[in-house]
Amino acid sequence: MDLPLRSWLDRRLGALRYLPALFRQVRAASPRLFALGLGVRLVRACLPVCLLYVAKLILDAIVAEHARPRPVPLALDAWLADPHLARLAGLVALELALAVASDLLGRTATLLDGLIADLYGNAATVRLMRHAAELDLAQFEDSAQQDQLERARRQVTGRASLIGQVLGQGQDLITLAAFAAGLAAFTPWLILLLAAALVPAFLNEMHFNRQGYRLAWTRTPERRQLDYLRYLGASVETAKEVKLFGLSGYLVERLEAVSRRLIADNRALLVRRTLWGGAFAAMSAIIYYGVYFVIVWRTVAGTFSIGDLAFLAGSFQRLRGLIEGLLLGFSQIAAQAQYLEDLFSFFEIRPAIRSPEHPRPVPVPITQGLVFEEVGFRYPGSPTWAVRHLSFRLGAGEVIALVGENGAGKTTIVKLMTRLYDPSEGRILLDGQPLSAYALDDLRARIGVIFQDFVRFDFTAGENVAVGRVVDRADEARIRRAAGRSLADTVIARLPLGYAQPLGKRFAEGVDLSGGEWQKIAIARAYMREAEILILDEPTAALDARAEFAVFERFRELTRGRTAVLISHRFSTVRMADRILVLEAGQVLESGTHAALLRLGGRYAELFELQAAGYR
Repeated sequence: MDLPLRSWLDRRLGALRYLPALFRQVRAASPRLFALGLGVRLVRACLPVCLLYVAKLILDAIVAEHARPRPVPLALDAWLADPHLARLAGLVALELALAVASDLLGRTATLLDGLIADLYGNAATVRLMRHAAELDLAQFEDSAQQDQLERARRQVTGRASLIGQVLGQGQDLITLAAFAAGLAAFTPWLILLLAAALVPAFLNEMHFNRQGYRLAWTRTPERRQLDYLRYLGASVETAKEVKLFGLSGYLVERLEAVSRRLIADNRALLVRRTLWGGAFAAMSAIIYYGVYFVIVWRTVAGTFSIGDLAFLAGSFQRLRGLIEGLLLGFSQIAAQAQYLEDLFSFFEIRPAIRSPEHPRPVPVPITQGLVFEEVGFRYPGSPTWAVRHLSFRLGAGEVIALVGENGAGKTTIVKLMTRLYDPSEGRILLDGQPLSAYALDDLRARIGVIFQDFVRFDFTAGENVAVGRVVDRADEARIRRAAGRSLADTVIARLPLGYAQPLGKRFAEGVDLSGGEWQKIAIARAYMREAEILILDEPTAALDARAEFAVFERFRELTRGRTAVLISHRFSTVRMADRILVLEAGQVLESGTHAALLRLGGRYAELFELQAAGYR
């Protein structure tokens, strides 16, 4: 095949390779409904030509009856007693039965398509969520990957109708073959003329479908901006600041600016598509009526009967519609298949951080602790190192605090401990083995972490605690125990429905909490895990000094004998740690107890004095 032609076909038809995979997924959603849908379409595909042929027989029978001498009009009983007229009545009854059957089968096919689309949409959404859960944190934080995820999310349910369209194309192909066989018996050259007239329209649609997909693909970032601006302008989470800062007009202006660019591009494409489509449609109509004139002329000349005229004209009209529909439908399927590439290419993304094929069991209990050996890490796309040449030990049963200014590497260390990222240099050991030697789920199950930017789930209060160890969400005693340890039990006790109270403002009956109350709920998640390593990364920023002290007093009490890491800017809190690591530029600058670091008179003592001066 000529290389330019092959390239052209690859660009326009290459995405069709995803159709078999889509069919397998749709069939897997409900094998019985899928098979029933195929059977219904197969039967219905044969009915249109049968209906048209029966109509031809009726017309020929009527013409023949007009030629027979009949002195007076016949009564109904005499009409049915006449074998010729009885045959005509039978043909009318047969046409009625075929019409009713065709309608019922069409409605059944539509019903089955809808049921299958719902089942597939749900199954595809579940698959997307599970695959997204396997991806690395870095893949979520990359803007290009976010665009790809957004495109996949848009397609996960929107392409279920494609299967119905493909099955409809198959049904129309069978119908077309039946009409073509009947038409070929009279004038086979008409079929070739008809196809030749419609191919240019098909190529035109293919071209503009490709242009439409390319426009949608390149404008994904702008569409994400529009979604974000809509969220900012009409969301309970942002309503207070939008009102207080008077941001509504500014947000609307930004949205309109982005929208104008999208609308202008779409308008230009639609205008070109309409002009070219109209030209090809006019050419097709001219050819159709030219052929229709030939059929009428040959009927007048006596070559065809009135029934033949009806059958040929009807067949030709249906063939024209079928061929045009098939060609345009195929171009639309090819266009939609390009969007399938967005979905299936997302499923082809593989995480870099994975469990080993033969993981080692995570030690229970942990006897040695964690060791950082010359660890270096920089975030993807960043020229600077978040941490570099970082070495320290976190002994089993030890509580350490990480102190440092923003950007010192505190949260990065936590992400490395939990294998949300892997080091770019060096290694991290748990009881003498690299973290990568353990299964991810087992490793993370041993660590309870609460970040400052924890998620406020619009679930019930009990479910908000249970997400810390969702497999035990039915264990009410464990949930209550975790809430008691974080002091969230007093917050929940004040709610009208207690642990069954929906939180947040997104759904009916939801009750919102203060920042400090939310943080106590979030801290309960860490206790819910009953993990051997507990990490609190600035989770008490919204608490007042007294509440924070109470939380960390409880934390200190409950972590006796466990390994723990706490991060806080308040030195009254970190002083309770066994050891404090002072970080600067991603390295350990100082290490020791609160008293020892104050005697050292270094960076820690300087920061402590600066904070203490604010309370004098």
